[in-house]
Amino acid sequence: MKENFEVVIGLEVHAELSTKTKIFCSCPTEFGAAPNTHTCPICMAMPGTLPVLNEKVVEYAVKAGLATNCEISRDSKNDRKNYYYPDLPKAYQISQYDKPLCQNGYVEIETKEGKKKIRIERIHIEEDAGKLNHDDFGGGTLVDLNRAGVPLIETVSKPDMRSAEEAEAYLRKLKSIFEYIEVSDCKMQEGSLRADVNVSVHKPGEPLGTRTEMKNMNSFRSIVRAIEYEVNRQVDVIEDGGVIEQETLRWDDVSGKTFPMRDKEDAQDYRYFPDPDLVAIKLSDEYIENIKNTLPELPESRKQRYLEEYQLSEKDAKLITSSKYLSDLFENAIKVCNNPKAVNNWIISDISRILNETEMDPIEIPFDSNQLGKLVILIDKGTISSSIGKKVLVELFENPRDPEEIIKEKGWIQISDEGAIKEVVLKILEANPQSIADYKGGKDKALGFLVGQAMKETKGKANPQMLNKMFIEELKK
Repeated sequence: MKENFEVVIGLEVHAELSTKTKIFCSCPTEFGAAPNTHTCPICMAMPGTLPVLNEKVVEYAVKAGLATNCEISRDSKNDRKNYYYPDLPKAYQISQYDKPLCQNGYVEIETKEGKKKIRIERIHIEEDAGKLNHDDFGGGTLVDLNRAGVPLIETVSKPDMRSAEEAEAYLRKLKSIFEYIEVSDCKMQEGSLRADVNVSVHKPGEPLGTRTEMKNMNSFRSIVRAIEYEVNRQVDVIEDGGVIEQETLRWDDVSGKTFPMRDKEDAQDYRYFPDPDLVAIKLSDEYIENIKNTLPELPESRKQRYLEEYQLSEKDAKLITSSKYLSDLFENAIKVCNNPKAVNNWIISDISRILNETEMDPIEIPFDSNQLGKLVILIDKGTISSSIGKKVLVELFENPRDPEEIIKEKGWIQISDEGAIKEVVLKILEANPQSIADYKGGKDKALGFLVGQAMKETKGKANPQMLNKMFIEELKK
């Protein structure tokens, strides 16, 4: 039984850095360009070319280390990790082996049992590989080297996670921190943030089990599903008297299963040695201190401020500050409308619901804080009802523009004319004599039904406060 086993999980998280140029050359790092247009002799590994380390990469890595409570190495270096992949033209990757830039850090996550520290073994810099595009129809494979040489930081955790939920919480926390300090856009759908997931199981009191590794996962949902599947698979193998092989696996999201890719390599398989073309990285205390002073407010600190400054609930403050993009939307919309409570409600309810339904990341929200703030103002002024506000929000997601323009174009301006509202009230009362009797018999819910019918009649455009007041006046007659 799965309950008789302890699960051990460690994550290696790769984040593409938001530098303008690659790690060892001046090619741009922009995503989505035509294949092989962001390349040069250096990132294509032509003979005789020499790499030059991009200083911004070191700065961003140190920033990430400081934000995750790491010790920063004053003496670091680049190493060659020797292996051949068809999308890495040099047949080795420039990475860091025994002297990473950052080590011995941690982040705190929330679990059912309370806060838990997940230790970080190291954060090091390295270059990304290119991309293979498999042509299912032509039967061939094409290589795009635009991504080759894009700078990465790899954050290697200790095997401190004990469930898929803890692994997800850790990855979300790391993503949030990297967004806040602006070292990576963390767009998982573009591969800017991806994780290699190491999983093993063992019976409590026994030595750790043999681990398997699932490579290049870039979706929270897939990571949770893959861990749960792999845990069950390993338990079944052990209980059937089998042995877990150390191997690299591929997760197939459609079938919901893992498949072997290759035997798992160990450090000795890579034959690491210092890169002879790159000088050592020496950092002064002053350099590190200067970077420390540029660190912005981090998620935990911002959450605490929201609890005190805006009196948000713990749950709401946690949700909003989990993403820099949601948090910035919240703060900047308040500057427009001066109504923190309303902005909070829109973000935690309708905006979050649409993001979940569309599997959209907050960075992809198409409208800005100015437009959200204006939407709140229109409701506060009584120009539109909150139910019409929901329709405006859908429009902002589909075709963002000024909310005032939307309501004029759609004819959604709220009816606040007493005569027009009275006409609707009398019509609804005439059509619902039973509701009148119910209300007079002490059933307060009947009023809500009548107001709902009036809102339906006016397609959500009637002023709900005026409707309520007028219905009560008429029902008391």
